[in-house]
Amino acid sequence: MSTTIAKANPKVGFVSLGCPKALVDSERILTQLRMEGYDVVSTYQDADVVVVNTCGFIDTAKAESLEVIGEAIKENGKVIVTGCMGVEEDTIRKVHPSVLSVTGPQQYEQVVNAVHQVVPPSQNHDPFLDLVPPQGIKLTPRHYAYLKISEGCNHKCSFCIIPSMRGKLDSRPIGDVMDEAERLVKSGVQELLVISQDTSAYGVDRKYQTGFWQGMPVKTRMLEMCQALGQLGAWVRLHYVYPYPHVDDIIPMMAEGHILPYLDIPFQHASPSVLKNMKRPAHSENTLERIRRWRQICPDITLRSTFITGFPGETDADFELLLDWLEEAQLDRVGCFTYSRVDGAPANALPDPVDPDVAEERRERFMNVQARISAAKLQKKIGRTLEVLVDEVDEEGAIARSQADAPEIDGLVYLNGESDLKPGQRLRVTIDYHDKLDLWGTRAPGGHYTGKRRASPRTSATGPR
Repeated sequence: MSTTIAKANPKVGFVSLGCPKALVDSERILTQLRMEGYDVVSTYQDADVVVVNTCGFIDTAKAESLEVIGEAIKENGKVIVTGCMGVEEDTIRKVHPSVLSVTGPQQYEQVVNAVHQVVPPSQNHDPFLDLVPPQGIKLTPRHYAYLKISEGCNHKCSFCIIPSMRGKLDSRPIGDVMDEAERLVKSGVQELLVISQDTSAYGVDRKYQTGFWQGMPVKTRMLEMCQALGQLGAWVRLHYVYPYPHVDDIIPMMAEGHILPYLDIPFQHASPSVLKNMKRPAHSENTLERIRRWRQICPDITLRSTFITGFPGETDADFELLLDWLEEAQLDRVGCFTYSRVDGAPANALPDPVDPDVAEERRERFMNVQARISAAKLQKKIGRTLEVLVDEVDEEGAIARSQADAPEIDGLVYLNGESDLKPGQRLRVTIDYHDKLDLWGTRAPGGHYTGKRRASPRTSATGPR
């Protein structure tokens, strides 16, 4: 009697670069591969093939993508490239001619087919035994997940090439969005981070078509989506929201606790002339008035944004106007980048480039102003009791985030000595101390902070990380 030894499942290594939207793309590809019986491994050496999901937004991101592709080729040899930089196949193959396949973003089927060509699916795969969880494969911790509601963008910002890489706005049907959100929450997700290129524009391309969720009609529109998401019991955090007038309609939901009082808004600048050159759909004066109204309705709202210094044509007067605007806006969290040329972006043709040293000096001045504003806002939280979500627990205690803090880009709340908590747990905490970015607290009801403060691993005050 002979014994047949089952052949091991084919193994795929995966490197995901860039923004959360790219991370969601990676999750979709990995979910499909896992459904076909592929194992996902964490080292180059264990993989039969490596997929690199690239970022191509700015030149530094492209350089990182090329470096990672080179590393994967050196360590493994069989490399498939996808993602935003994939639209520049000639550039990739010029540097790395041995890559097996190059595809652009959202081309999930092509990536999976490319994997098939290198290492076919196992014939022993049993989809009834090799189960994939209903929420699919997630690359985030179990207790939070990114919920991508659309692809592409209809804006024509002069510094950006996203539309050329990801196309025009393509909103997902509201039923699909809500079904995914519901599966995620049922799987244990405590925080849904809504992402897209322009969350405010959700449904415009579908003319706000009515869909269905749980047998009920729901419009494919930002307001109705937020109303539905607010029924799931998880934190709902909105990213990449343009300050259009209809955003006003969701602020009362934040004040009432249905969704988090948090908006990530890419303002980019405040000078009218710079905004015009950027071709941004915003007006700083109107935005300041809108911010004031939002805070009247929802005093606890957290506003985060990103800005660019050194954009072509930015004068000293433009920059001083930006600083004045920041002082008035009193944003909670801010990131700032110096302008970087991107191949194919219309901004490359603009006159009056700004010296890189001047751009960097302006960025530093800008962030110094914001550091003072952020510190003052954190000081106001001392003695308050806040709801937090636990991210990590070790022998020193727990690391959590408040409703004002998105993962990886905002601050943390340290709970020293609370080693009996679990990731994904939500609890109320009294804030006792703060540094430039983070908070320390104790479980409520609690007293004042005692004992040695756990050192924060951060060194910068605010800004992108």
